[in-house]
Amino acid sequence: MSALRGRLTDALYGLGWAGVRKLPGPAAAGLGRSLADTAWRRRGKGVARLEANLARVVPEASPAELRQLSRAGMRSYLRYWMESFRLPAYSERHILDSVEVEDAELLHEGLAAGRGVVLALPHMGNWDLAGAWAVTATRTPFTTVAERLEPATLYDRFVAYRESLGMEVLPHGGASAFGTLARRLRAGGFVCLVADRDLSAAGIEVDFFGEATRMPAGPALLAQQTGALLMPVTLWYEAPPRMRARVHQPIPVPPIEGRRERVAAMTQTLADTFAAGIAAHPQDWHMLQRFWLADLGPAAERGRG
Repeated sequence: MSALRGRLTDALYGLGWAGVRKLPGPAAAGLGRSLADTAWRRRGKGVARLEANLARVVPEASPAELRQLSRAGMRSYLRYWMESFRLPAYSERHILDSVEVEDAELLHEGLAAGRGVVLALPHMGNWDLAGAWAVTATRTPFTTVAERLEPATLYDRFVAYRESLGMEVLPHGGASAFGTLARRLRAGGFVCLVADRDLSAAGIEVDFFGEATRMPAGPALLAQQTGALLMPVTLWYEAPPRMRARVHQPIPVPPIEGRRERVAAMTQTLADTFAAGIAAHPQDWHMLQRFWLADLGPAAERGRG
């Protein structure tokens, strides 16, 4: 990213947090729909990729149905951004009223057990709002990781934003972040990770809607090494301002030989849980990037195995 483009990107995000957060809810929602529809009509790379990804999720859809689904997907994606820009100004009551969580008792019981809890989420709905709900409802801050962004000022904005919601944010990558997460869990703490996309060679290959992709090993590896509970969470939108979430049953460590084999089995179960949630609410899966190995080219294929 050029320095000029980086400064422009940082300024636009700054404008969003400074300006959109001051808008009334209906005005922000209307702005989001307008921006989404404009982007959808222009059919840029992100929209085209979203539509191609959705074609894997809903293979029976006609071209016309896929177009309408991608429009709904862009509206969902811009709803995420409009909510996120306004989220630091939400009261605790507003946060709790904005999210309805099925089987929330699994999370409360898991934290009460003192074993540590890893919540793993896909890029669905608004994962930041879900995190704010979790902090507010449990009165327990959690630790997460964030990929370093360019320019550094933009990364700092995202860290400050998530910290304002009660999250401890670690820079992504390396043994340092993993070690800190493990220490938090061994102390009975709480970790949340977005876990449906990993393009590194260290990712675990899984079957996802009948094709191969990679997902991060971290959630399963943390659960296995620390004894923490690994709980998938799926999210979807209803009419504003309501978002729904479901906490799924913990994924057990399977009684099989080999650490990587156990991690692979747990990650496949995680992928299957994500796939079921995405299939039920495909418009709320915000995947505007290449995702399956077949779309990533020879370098991704060489990393298989």
